[in-house]
Amino acid sequence: MSVKLDIFKDLEHEQVIFCNAPDFGLRAIIAIHSTILGPALGGTRMWPYRSEAEALEDVLRLSKGMTYKSAAAGLNFGGGKAVIIGDPQTQKSENLFRTFGAFVERLQGQFLSGEDVGVDVNDMEFMFMETQFVVGLSDAHGGSGDPSPMTAYGVIQGMHACIERVFKQKHLKGLTVAIQGLGHVGYSLAEKLTKLGVVVIGCDLNEVNAKKAHKELGIEVVSVDSIYEVQCDIFAPCALGGILNEKTIPKLKCAIVAGSANNQLKEDAHAKLLQARNILYAPDYMINAGGLINVALELEGYSKERARIQARNIYYNLKRTFEIAEEQKILPHEAADRLAEERIRKVARIPRSHCLAKDQIKRHQTFDIKKVA
Repeated sequence: MSVKLDIFKDLEHEQVIFCNAPDFGLRAIIAIHSTILGPALGGTRMWPYRSEAEALEDVLRLSKGMTYKSAAAGLNFGGGKAVIIGDPQTQKSENLFRTFGAFVERLQGQFLSGEDVGVDVNDMEFMFMETQFVVGLSDAHGGSGDPSPMTAYGVIQGMHACIERVFKQKHLKGLTVAIQGLGHVGYSLAEKLTKLGVVVIGCDLNEVNAKKAHKELGIEVVSVDSIYEVQCDIFAPCALGGILNEKTIPKLKCAIVAGSANNQLKEDAHAKLLQARNILYAPDYMINAGGLINVALELEGYSKERARIQARNIYYNLKRTFEIAEEQKILPHEAADRLAEERIRKVARIPRSHCLAKDQIKRHQTFDIKKVA
């Protein structure tokens, strides 16, 4: 995607909001792709982008992906995303996240934010001091906490659908999975897989994450450059997007790509390179929907058991996606798009309000925001 846009002609998003507060070092972009299914729901990412243009490109792609993810998961939410330009290791502060929360509040429920790369539960607590339109809060505030474990659980459900199709088996035990990225989701995925008897090999840009996974889980850790060439059954991208491209795909030594990262394909055309190598690709926004399901249920009054039941459906959604791809002789990501777009088309005919009022948010407990602040 190019960010050199003829804005109203080329941009398919409903709104793009630029948030600027120099006193607190805040430079952020909120992108609302669609509210056809409901208010836009998506995480806030903090990353040291090389330029504003790179940040804009990322938030536009991510927010569109959230629209399709919600639709494919059967949720009544639209797609949105936010990015904060900055280093999450050194530039976080209470004022930065509270100020960003104030920007989210101005949208009055058109956009609801949760965690993403570089942002954690503590940051969401600061945002909550200024707006109720956040998810992924701690249990103390009636929230569901870190959505990463549910994302990892959903990825494993998707892996089961993949191995049934490729290896004609139902159990992951004994297989080898290479995980790219050992942050919140990647670590949780590695932990769950090792308990299932899977051989896990991982990497992470952050040496602390890599050492933690090696020490606590006993997994083999390799360099970020060599992870693509690890001999494995499943390659699981769990870091940033755009990692499947003309340079990396020829290096892969796997039969399946199934991970939690968003926008794994640098371009849609790269899916053909995977197919040419006989590698099954699990469309990212279908297999990584567990976290979104988790936080969406938080708005109705959270139930972990209900979240697990809905995340289990990722297995069935992917099976159906692969069947459609085979029947219609198209690629899996194209089949996923058709499923999502069909639901959007049907719901679009229903006249609905797309904002979420504060009194519609059903936390386990009710807090006075001013008192919390």
